[in-house]
Amino acid sequence: MNSTGNSIEVILTGTGTSHGIPVVGCHCPVCRSINPRNKRLRTGVVIKTPLGNIQIDTSPDLRQQHLANQIEMIHAVLYTHGHADHIYGLDDLRIFCHQLDHALPLYAEIAVSQRLIEAFPYAFVEPSTHAIGGGVPQLQINQITTVPFEVLGILVKPIRLLHGQLPILGYRIGNFAFCTDVSQIPMQSYCDLEDLDILVIDALRYRPHATHFSIEQAIGEVEKIKPKQAYLTHLCHDLDHEILSQQLPTNIKPAYDGLKISIGQP
Repeated sequence: MNSTGNSIEVILTGTGTSHGIPVVGCHCPVCRSINPRNKRLRTGVVIKTPLGNIQIDTSPDLRQQHLANQIEMIHAVLYTHGHADHIYGLDDLRIFCHQLDHALPLYAEIAVSQRLIEAFPYAFVEPSTHAIGGGVPQLQINQITTVPFEVLGILVKPIRLLHGQLPILGYRIGNFAFCTDVSQIPMQSYCDLEDLDILVIDALRYRPHATHFSIEQAIGEVEKIKPKQAYLTHLCHDLDHEILSQQLPTNIKPAYDGLKISIGQP
């Protein structure tokens, strides 16, 4: 069911790093934990709007995320970047394509668009050259930049971020922003993050990392951006949910799979 009235609901369907948690073959306390908030699928977000559901990224855990959160339909997909843990669930969009009376729109920068086509060539053939139906998704790529655009009646503002040396995108909808896989926010992007109610931001681990914010760095960014509430995502198995919760400032919390956030209509 989509959100109704003036509210939009954000569901964080995956809050883990590229390995997911538990990590295969690992016996650390977090990977062996029975706390469900220490079980983290790879990155995923669903935004439930009055006109339909927007997916951010298609992780390899996409089907599992939708089943766990009772997501029965996706009407549009936004991509942050082209790394495997953010795109390799694209094939699981097929079921939604079959239910629509038009191609499922995808929104991505040109480099990400090219990566999707390289990884899933069968998904982007012309209908006239391939039988429609069966196992073939019907997808339409819309190339975007940092210019705002409308999806399902909602204004979406792409935000330029850096993932190491790789330019990627975060997204702002109303007073909510999602910034995963980020190690640096360019100076010009801070104006796009002003006056936020909710910020979801990358915080991989305690130790520094070349392509992700550490916990300390993420806290520093939250202090600079000053949202009313922040959630840390893309968390690795160094981070126990309960321990981290006790260490963070009151306006910052670790995200977890299935977290639901209500935001106002933009």
